Amino acid sequence: MLPTDRFPLITESGFRLLQRLQEHPHAPRYTHPGCNRLTPDGLRRAAAFAIEIQAAPPRWGPGQPPDWLAEFVERCYREVPFHRRYGGRPASFGDIPTTDRGDLGRAPWAFVPDPQPLDDLIVYNTSGTTGHPLDILTHADTLALYLPLLRAALAAHAITLESGPGRVAILLACYQKYTYTYAAVSAFLDQAGFVKVNLKPAEWRDPADRARFLDDCQPEVYTGDPIAFHELMALPLRTRPKALVSTAMTLSPGLKSSLASHFDCPVIDVYAMNESGPIAVRTAAGYALLQPRLFVEILTPQSEPCPPGVRGEVTLSGGFNPFLPLLRYRTGDHAALEFNGGQPVLVGLEGRPPVTFRAADGEPINNVDISIALRSFPITQYTLHQASDGALRLKLRAPDVDQAIIREALLGLFGPGRELTVESLETLGDKVIQYTSDFSNL
Repeated sequence: MLPTDRFPLITESGFRLLQRLQEHPHAPRYTHPGCNRLTPDGLRRAAAFAIEIQAAPPRWGPGQPPDWLAEFVERCYREVPFHRRYGGRPASFGDIPTTDRGDLGRAPWAFVPDPQPLDDLIVYNTSGTTGHPLDILTHADTLALYLPLLRAALAAHAITLESGPGRVAILLACYQKYTYTYAAVSAFLDQAGFVKVNLKPAEWRDPADRARFLDDCQPEVYTGDPIAFHELMALPLRTRPKALVSTAMTLSPGLKSSLASHFDCPVIDVYAMNESGPIAVRTAAGYALLQPRLFVEILTPQSEPCPPGVRGEVTLSGGFNPFLPLLRYRTGDHAALEFNGGQPVLVGLEGRPPVTFRAADGEPINNVDISIALRSFPITQYTLHQASDGALRLKLRAPDVDQAIIREALLGLFGPGRELTVESLETLGDKVIQYTSDFSNL
């Protein structure tokens, strides 16, 4: 009997692949049953989105925003409670107040347009590497739109994601203390598999099963962050993917070169956020924008637009998530915007660097694990630094939280032998570097 409750569009061939992945003798300890609730309408929308990406790449010039932006702003002020509270729409786009992660974290429901149906709403909780964990409201049909953008990023490097029945198209590799792991099949990828695994040895019956399972999956593409790829490179894999696609954190040139040499394939750096999905793919000219209806500004701290070639904060308007239309959304990342034949390109992008901490026993700790350990506490903002001797210093804005509970959460992750200093402050400033460490980063 086909599991159509979790996979409405699954076929017999897709089910056979799903069973093989879930019952594989070397499979990881899955922590989620896996699902892909894409609807027929969503499948058609994803196909149309793929055509739009090819036919209408992002295009505008300095001081000349895209044609669709005016109507989008009008709709936001008419239908989105967060923006409607300001009253009428400002005459100038530059006078529209900016938003940021803090606004979204306080009231994610205020960004949902009034006419948007709430059927099959999905709430995705992010790990919060910037100090503001978020609940992202979305829908299974919207999540499918990530795949055409991934294909576009691969195509920018002359790589085709073939997918198809019986094969694993994408394997998402993580290296965290805890994360959801599962196997799924995708109707958009013609019943090909998507697998998410945690490379932490404790998540497998035998640490050697990691290489055995990945080699048997033989995915076309690995996706993940630099920390996971560093671990992937240490496994005795016999198979090689078409590409590695790095997201979520800055990929250092040194690690990129090592990965490309080791796996003998392109290593593609995609700039993405949970709030917006994939934004741009790195090319020889810079980061080429991917989404047809995502307008990118570069702003000063005073919300003034930076001239082409001048660095400032990457700020987004538009997007493809109907539950989260972004309007002048400050990302916290910095770059300059240049124009190559009418097409905007991000240059000098400074995103979120991976930071590796060390537990008392020397085990590496992903900064994502720290975010997860602290996200249940009402902490307004915090920074964590680890010195070369392993000592930790946590600075936080959390007047109503018992520091002893926070200490217990962190030392449960790092080990009771780690020295930890906790400082409660009234302010840490508007922009802080969340995680820093004296240990060598990737």
